[in-house]
Amino acid sequence: MTQAIPQLVTFTEFVENKSDGGRYELHDGVIFSMAQPLGGDEEITGFLTLEIAAEIKRLNFPWSIPKQALVKPPDGESAYSPDVLVLNCSNLANEPLWKQVSTVTLGESIPLVIEVVSTNWRSDYYTKRGAYEGMEIIEYWIVDYLALGSKSFVTESKIPTVSVYQLVDDEYKVTQLRGSDRIQSSIFPELHLTANQIFQAATP
Repeated sequence: MTQAIPQLVTFTEFVENKSDGGRYELHDGVIFSMAQPLGGDEEITGFLTLEIAAEIKRLNFPWSIPKQALVKPPDGESAYSPDVLVLNCSNLANEPLWKQVSTVTLGESIPLVIEVVSTNWRSDYYTKRGAYEGMEIIEYWIVDYLALGSKSFVTESKIPTVSVYQLVDDEYKVTQLRGSDRIQSSIFPELHLTANQIFQAATP
């Protein structure tokens, strides 16, 4: 994220005026314009989308991966645009905002969210992690292939890391994966994917 537009707005005002084709998020009533992503960000996002879509198809789950849907925590005036969002289509009938503004508010509708870390890494590691945990989203992956986060996330040596947050007793427990570590996913237990395979999707 690179530019904050300071006036406070409601979620309704945000979606009503989000019409220029740009990518924006709403954080506590403040609109943030999302910077054009790096090439590596897009390569990793595309790679993960294909891998996860293939697993969804193999398992014949009623899930999909939308392009521009928003995730809105039920409390407050925030809305996020994840890099990869997996939706449980069988629960969309219970989503009050889905038909009109392609926005989900219920954890039951969201098996998985993935963020590829950009320069504003604190948002992914702190703000969104707290919001997704509060919504009881089953899994949240943070892919920090450039090791931009603090040393508590990517070690003092700044090693690229995938942090997999899984909901256990209403709280997130994190597993940090590096190198040849295999992704440990409760919703895709047979997914054969290592941290390095994800990182190598980005052109050096």
